[in-house]
This record gives sequence, C-alpha cells and structure tokens, in this order.
Amino acid sequence: MKIRKGDDVLVIAGKFVGQRATVEEARPTSQQVILEGLNVAKRHTKQRGSTMQAGIIDKVMPMHASNVALWCPGHKGPAKVGYADHEGVKIRVCRKCGEAL
Repeated sequence: MKIRKGDDVLVIAGKFVGQRATVEEARPTSQQVILEGLNVAKRHTKQRGSTMQAGIIDKVMPMHASNVALWCPGHKGPAKVGYADHEGVKIRVCRKCGEAL
C-alpha cells in the first residue's frame, strides 16, 4: 500500500468525493485507511458498569485505500505514486511532476 500515516489525500470515490483529509491510520493488511474528520458514524452505546457512559458517540470508520489518491503539493492535484532512488534511499515521487512526496 502506497499510502502512509500522515499523508494528505484526496477522496476520489464514495460519499466524500472531492474532499481532502489527512491519514490518521493506515491498515495495510486490509487495504484500509482512516481519515481525519471523514467517514464518521454514530454509535449508540449502553452503559457498561460505571466506566462507560451511555449515549451516542462518533466513531471514525475506515475507508478502502483505492478510494483515495495521494495529494501532490507540486502540481496541487492527485498523484500517481512512483519510486526513485535518492542517495541510496527509496523515496516516493509523483509521476506527473517528479516531486518527492
């Protein structure tokens, strides 16, 4: 998976198409990402002892990684990711403008 925690992404499919967000968590085994402030669901909970209070809480739900594209600050648009060797270190680069991501 080419998307990592902390990346700026653009949603290209689904309910939130066209919105930009930051990746809070990346789950490579299930190919899912959790985006900051997007895809929030309401969860109705009941009280469990004295520790957990009853009510409606907001729960951030994961989104499939194929529905988001990495944001390139070079040409200010979605980027296809390529890889390049920079002084012996493998880095991600934008295929359109060549800038390091």
